[in-house]
Amino acid sequence: MKTVTLSGSPRTNVGKVDATHLRNNGKVPCVLYGGKEQTHFSADERDFKNIIYTPEVCFVEIDLGGKKTKAILQEAQYHKINDKLIHADFLEIVEGKPVTMQVPVKLHGQSEGVKAGGKLNFKHRMVKVRGLADKLPDQIDINIEKIQVGKGVSIGDLKMEGVEFLQAKNVSIVSVNMARTVVEEAPTTAAATPAAAAPAAAAAKPAAGAPAAAKK
Repeated sequence: MKTVTLSGSPRTNVGKVDATHLRNNGKVPCVLYGGKEQTHFSADERDFKNIIYTPEVCFVEIDLGGKKTKAILQEAQYHKINDKLIHADFLEIVEGKPVTMQVPVKLHGQSEGVKAGGKLNFKHRMVKVRGLADKLPDQIDINIEKIQVGKGVSIGDLKMEGVEFLQAKNVSIVSVNMARTVVEEAPTTAAATPAAAAPAAAAAKPAAGAPAAAKK
């Protein structure tokens, strides 16, 4: 897994006023935890481009005045209206201690079921995994060429040494479903429709107050 460097500045004040001042100046308040102590710092919003705004996952080497710490992004918070990044939490990687993170899924090939007219349903593009940092993959590769209509790949089908998949085994990642078809039935002419039968019935019934027909 690749490593991206993020330079930051330690925060002396951690209140809301200071956080608002940082955001107004293009900075993002951050927290680094998981090690011996919790560290509050800020980093330039532009430096998150290769950490958040990318489909890949990565380790982050946080540089605080020359002190470097390896971590992973654990959570990011965004403004409700403009979607700007307003806070980031990082988990320090400690040797021998497993970490939990989301890893993207990448599909390879074209399914036989799709070739036969089925529809591909890619349900989970990220899967939650746990393991030592050096065992975690950049992505989960799934070959879908042999998937037939009505079949798929679930969490329980994934096997990777040193990696624990945290979602339920029956959670479907990708499947091929039967494509929906619309069948039109031609109208039958053998039986009169209610709309056509109604006038005939009305004509056969004498109007109220009219004399009955004479018997022959």
